[in-house]
Amino acid sequence: MAKQENIATQQFVDIEEIKNGTIILKNGSLRRVIMVAGINVELKSEEEQNLIAYSFQNFLNTLNFSVQLVIHSRKMNIENYLKMMKEKEDSEANELLKNQIAEYIEFIRSFVAENAVMAKTFFAVVPYDPIQISKAGENLLSSLKFWEKPKTAVEREEGFEQKIAQINQRTEIIVSGLSQIGLRAVPLEDEELIELFYNLYNPEAVEKKGMQIAKQ
Repeated sequence: MAKQENIATQQFVDIEEIKNGTIILKNGSLRRVIMVAGINVELKSEEEQNLIAYSFQNFLNTLNFSVQLVIHSRKMNIENYLKMMKEKEDSEANELLKNQIAEYIEFIRSFVAENAVMAKTFFAVVPYDPIQISKAGENLLSSLKFWEKPKTAVEREEGFEQKIAQINQRTEIIVSGLSQIGLRAVPLEDEELIELFYNLYNPEAVEKKGMQIAKQ
């Protein structure tokens, strides 16, 4: 039964493989995911807000490829934080401070139980899609396959490496453009991508760990 459930789940996931920080889809397309640190625009002056909006507009206008911007909202998991505070309570020798920590823990627990505290994460998804061929073109290519020399494993690998180079170049453009606006952006690597999709496809599960942008 478990095996059947795994097969059913895989049918809804377009991901074929994740390697070298790149998502390889079943149709041959590639994706890279960039985690972006948000900024509170409301705390900026009107002049700074206009400058950010203008800079972001110019950044988008310079791109010659599409990019997807995603905001992921998830109920914040505070169990690890409460566990840490409980350890501080247990190790505190001062009885007054010990009681204050206990009251603080109870306050946080009650507040989160009554109010959904959401954590927002921002991503930029960089695509690289294979050339789309029309139906007539596919028929023509099929008729010519008899004359086509099969590609060797080395040639297929070289073609894949060229695609990786293209999407990495696009990723660098996005990271550089966002940094010029004042946004810190970091491309996710294999383990972080697996963690991200684990959390996305298991919304009711506790996060494997808190994903953060690495400090520069």
